Amino acid sequence: MKQIAGLDVRTIRPAGSSHGYQHAQVTLADGTRAFAKLAAPADAAAPAMLPADGDWRAREGPADAATAFAAEASGLRWLAEAGAPVPAVLGLSASSLVITLIDDQQPAERSAAFRFGADLARLHAAGAPSFGASWPGVIASLPLDNTQATTWPSWYAERRLLPFLRLATGALDQSDHRLIDSIIDKIEILAGPLEPPSRIHGDLWSGNVLWAGGQGWLIDPAAHGGHRETDLAMLSLFGAPHLNTILDGYKSVTPLADGWRQRVSLHQLHPLLVHVCLFGAGYRAQLREAARAALAAG
Repeated sequence: MKQIAGLDVRTIRPAGSSHGYQHAQVTLADGTRAFAKLAAPADAAAPAMLPADGDWRAREGPADAATAFAAEASGLRWLAEAGAPVPAVLGLSASSLVITLIDDQQPAERSAAFRFGADLARLHAAGAPSFGASWPGVIASLPLDNTQATTWPSWYAERRLLPFLRLATGALDQSDHRLIDSIIDKIEILAGPLEPPSRIHGDLWSGNVLWAGGQGWLIDPAAHGGHRETDLAMLSLFGAPHLNTILDGYKSVTPLADGWRQRVSLHQLHPLLVHVCLFGAGYRAQLREAARAALAAG
């Protein structure tokens, strides 16, 4: 019987891949159905990470699998401590991660969206010791600096905007850099009212919410102590279903700070920079639009 992350596995069915990692649905020896992420074989062809024909990819390459799987496991466990709807971590090794399978997925319903918003508010309210986290972070396949700090504006500028702005240099021009630099210079004003660190998912685009059993489940976190508006901005970036209902559910538990809608673009800058780093200049226009909107709101 094959083993994955120290678990005896009866069956393995390939389920695609993402960010250089292979996915599989597995059945454990006791009949439990689970989802596994596996490091690519050592002899597998590495993805192109250097400029080619005008295209650009993040030059530093992906985070190693061991760091990525450990970060995801730490995030899932930390979110679960606050009662968040997340898969349980069943097994972890340097080359694999096994979590419970979110089965019987269905399109989102309004009642599930409202419940999800309320669950998200309670997760944020659980709080965090600081901005950042005690473990090295990973977002998609890129390293994420989780160095801890006590105030969000400078932390966001130094740990989220600047590192990815530098990494994206090959896909951006000097005017793009000046635009982001102007936001960093004004970050204390643009950030709005100071808030304590929230316990956030950190990469909460619509694809990282699975709908099953009448609720939304959080997967693939880049969890850390952050600003709660970051999760809400990510939900709107690529069109979460029933977003207004999610927000209604959220506000039924916790009110949002004045002006939060005007700060959505500010919180979207980091994920858009990540997309530029991963996929190149195709996201440049959206990044510039968000940056201009963030400045205008300030």
